[in-house]
Amino acid sequence: MHPVPDVQFCAPVMPSKVVAIGFNYIGHIEEMGHRVPDEPLFFLKAPSSIIGSGEAILLPKASGHVDFEGELAVVIGSRCRRVQKGDVEDAVLGYTILNDVTARDLQSHDVQFTRAKSFDTFCPLGPWIETDLDPSSLQITTVVNSKVRQEANTSTMIFDPHFLVSYVSAFMTLEPGDVIATGTPAGVGQLYPGDEVSIAVEGVGVLTNPVDKEFV
Repeated sequence: MHPVPDVQFCAPVMPSKVVAIGFNYIGHIEEMGHRVPDEPLFFLKAPSSIIGSGEAILLPKASGHVDFEGELAVVIGSRCRRVQKGDVEDAVLGYTILNDVTARDLQSHDVQFTRAKSFDTFCPLGPWIETDLDPSSLQITTVVNSKVRQEANTSTMIFDPHFLVSYVSAFMTLEPGDVIATGTPAGVGQLYPGDEVSIAVEGVGVLTNPVDKEFV
């Protein structure tokens, strides 16, 4: 047995896809200048962007503005499609934490979000999967360099995690290990080399990553 501080974590899962939900908290919608969506807005992040807790987020030369976005993430446990909301628990393995790192300048420039969301290291995930958790009312706190930047509760989501699993599975088959990121609350902000960003989700743990710049 090794003490947790002495362990280098790998990402707890390598999914076939990461489905991320946009604009699922009123405060974040307001800070981004968007309207409240009538239905969930989702996009994909490349699985190659995944890193574990403790690994460095690398700021790419292609972007001058990279933001953190702390989120609760759902991990799928069994292959499923068109899951009814009442059956979601049978399809879910558990919950973890995800930082939906975003090249905000490129996101604003592009028609869709793929490039801005999918640079290598832009999907910190972990530190582990909590399999016994009710996601309906969990505190989420993002801290950058010891300063609280985001603080919210999952009870204030527009679309709750179980609804999101049902909704996404209506459009695509979800495979074991697939991840659904449930959206970020207000307070997103820019990352700089030398920063350290930690995202805590009640009942799960803390996902912490240093920030560096891309050297190649």
